[in-house]
Amino acid sequence: MAEQAKAAVIVGVDTSEESLRAVRWAAHEAARRGTDLRLLHACVVDPGDGSEFLPDHVTRRMRHAEKIARTAAPGLEVTTDVRLGLAVDLLLADSVTAPLIVLGSHGLGGLRGALAGSVALRVAAAAKCPVVVFRGHADPRGPVVVGVDSAPVSEEALNFAAGEAASRGVPLVVAHAGRRRAPSIEPSFADQQAEDRRDLEELVAGRSRKHPELEITTLVVEDREPARALMGVTPGAQLIVVGSRGRGPVAGALLGSTGNDLLAHATCPVAVVH
Repeated sequence: MAEQAKAAVIVGVDTSEESLRAVRWAAHEAARRGTDLRLLHACVVDPGDGSEFLPDHVTRRMRHAEKIARTAAPGLEVTTDVRLGLAVDLLLADSVTAPLIVLGSHGLGGLRGALAGSVALRVAAAAKCPVVVFRGHADPRGPVVVGVDSAPVSEEALNFAAGEAASRGVPLVVAHAGRRRAPSIEPSFADQQAEDRRDLEELVAGRSRKHPELEITTLVVEDREPARALMGVTPGAQLIVVGSRGRGPVAGALLGSTGNDLLAHATCPVAVVH
């Protein structure tokens, strides 16, 4: 297959329609970043040294995916990469140098069971670069929403989200979603909420200076289900961003309920940042 492009956005391609929608989204993202796009398919049989050794369905699929990418972003440099190995292993190895990995929300073939089978969860949890799991519909007019807490990874998630919002020319919504507390039981409820708001304003101050043109809204949302709170902040969001690890309930480890819920139920793409 074609030679691998340096520092290209990588998108997983399999037999699912979701992966093709992910290809289209990844093509727009690569064009916006000014990078190349690499289409990766994991094979369980040795693909050999050229396309003539590939099964017909793999060749057709990759050509179709390449056409989708080139149509979505004319002029984009697109390469195809079919390799022997497990999708998780290949993607994690590539994440060391890739600026971004994009996966469909469900997968078959080389990316079997992206959610039900754990490939997307495992890649998102362990990748060295940000991972976007394409879900639902990415409304180009909608804002970027980022969930933050007190964990250090929130800084990285916020930096990524601010850059994504600024490059798209859309607002950024920064939300702290905490577990709902009962004010009748906890007299410090109001004080805690005020402290959360102060911390949130302090956290975003630096991004406002870096991106003076960016419209930033901060929200403190109390809900027993942080993932539900993030999804409900702005139903028309085009991207939700969370950290891959965190001590608090928002950026919590992906193997916990928040990350799982977002990747299973969000109605727009979800970016997981390390």
